[in-house]
Amino acid sequence: MLFEVEDNYQKQTYRTRCYIYSPNGKQLLNIPIKNANSTQKTKDVLIEYSFGWQKQHRKSIESAYRSSPYYEYFEDEFNPLFEDKPKFLLDFNLKCQETIIDFLGLELNAAKTVEYHKIYNAELDLRQLANAKLKQDYKFTAYTQGFSDKHGFIPNLSILDVLFMEGTNALSYLENQQIEF
Repeated sequence: MLFEVEDNYQKQTYRTRCYIYSPNGKQLLNIPIKNANSTQKTKDVLIEYSFGWQKQHRKSIESAYRSSPYYEYFEDEFNPLFEDKPKFLLDFNLKCQETIIDFLGLELNAAKTVEYHKIYNAELDLRQLANAKLKQDYKFTAYTQGFSDKHGFIPNLSILDVLFMEGTNALSYLENQQIEF
């Protein structure tokens, strides 16, 4: 697996946002950044901490998932993501990915790019998945969600949703999905 770290920053991507299933339905969690522009490398984008977003995100996630079957199972490992204050967005995102990979029990041989290439011939290139404007509807099989009695099944949420609802079965659930990229 190869993580792109040498591309130019693009606004409105999943690098700064995700969606969770809150009591009111689909809820956006967004990480504020400091004055990034399209000529700046993604790895150089700074996180803005003056808004207290970490506390807000933590409370939103707790409110959405504290009664889910596996919230307590992951809670202690999850909390440091909202206590540490990495300077760069990329560092935060890589720490989140590392945490999720660990939660899923995956062993991945991951590396970071050292220069940007428009096309990677030997790899399955999934960089387009970061584009939040690109309509992506993967038709996941429904699983029990925390507020599905109120709002029905909401697809295409953060991995947190399936982790907190399916726990140790999350990887098996994901592997059984028929997703084409």
